[in-house]
Amino acid sequence: MSTMWLLYGANGYTGDLIAREAVRRGVRPILAGRRAETIEPLARELKCEARVFDLEHPNLKDVELVLHCAGPFVQTSEPMVRACLDAGVHYLDITGEIAVFEAIMAMDDEAKHRGVTLLPGVGFDVVPTDCLAAQLAERLPDAHDLLLAFYSSKGEISRGTLKTMIEGIDQGGAIRRDGKIIRVPMLYDVREINFSCGKRTAMTIPWGDVSTSYYTTGIPDIRVYNAASPRAIKRLRLMKPFLPIAGLTPVKRLLHSFADRRTGPAQDVRTEGRMYLWGQVTNAKGDLAMMTKTTPEGYQFTVISALGAIERVLNGPKKPGSFTPAKYFGANFLEELVDTDTVHC
Repeated sequence: MSTMWLLYGANGYTGDLIAREAVRRGVRPILAGRRAETIEPLARELKCEARVFDLEHPNLKDVELVLHCAGPFVQTSEPMVRACLDAGVHYLDITGEIAVFEAIMAMDDEAKHRGVTLLPGVGFDVVPTDCLAAQLAERLPDAHDLLLAFYSSKGEISRGTLKTMIEGIDQGGAIRRDGKIIRVPMLYDVREINFSCGKRTAMTIPWGDVSTSYYTTGIPDIRVYNAASPRAIKRLRLMKPFLPIAGLTPVKRLLHSFADRRTGPAQDVRTEGRMYLWGQVTNAKGDLAMMTKTTPEGYQFTVISALGAIERVLNGPKKPGSFTPAKYFGANFLEELVDTDTVHC
């Protein structure tokens, strides 16, 4: 793998994991971020080049590819994407935010013109579910409805993920209907889903696949679910009337201050945890196909997936434009990375 790639947000929880695994594999990316007091010690420890810059003054000299890991991406992705387009540098990130995917997909023509690959979502958001959607679409090419769901056996999140959730907490849910993304209330649909580990109650969430799986499959009606305990769902129902208040700037600042106290899952959680995936497609005649998969824990998978994506983009045929992971790497990208215990139903 070429070493001339830059990891922005290397001082964050996920960025740090990716940097350390890259070095363990014998690769030393440029480690970058806006805080010298965290970037420079990490770079010295890992014997990597350090670059300190904010997104108003990006330094992409002699860089072929950027892996952007500094969220919330709805705030940070646009200036980094613009810098990459201007510099002719390939852009990858680990976002799961619908608005970011939609904005990047809209840049397809410009990316092709500049010879740049734009490839958001190369982590758990959204590689496993994107590949699952692609495989289901291959099984039922005339599918009109797509349902995707996931369940974590070790449901812990990092500071950055929590901050991303806070940014959209007042916006409710989102689904795709007739090819268009529409906003719906939180808990728009709650149902029992039969994962490979057993039945779980799951609720609709505004996950990135509401955006990406449409570009991957062309299926016009899409919902994404996350399994949660009945108790957690009951609490969310009680909180619903108060969610608009969470969108107020002072409240968001307070919530962000609580998020700053978090780190992320410990190593044993990442090692032992599993993510359980479920998907179903249906066509107008009522024919359906279902599939379940199991992957490593989400942050553990993101490290594997992001480094796998970087290696393939740098060393494979160049494909300018905006892509989802399954569109760029193919429906079997997930199985190329990890064992998945896939079951066809």
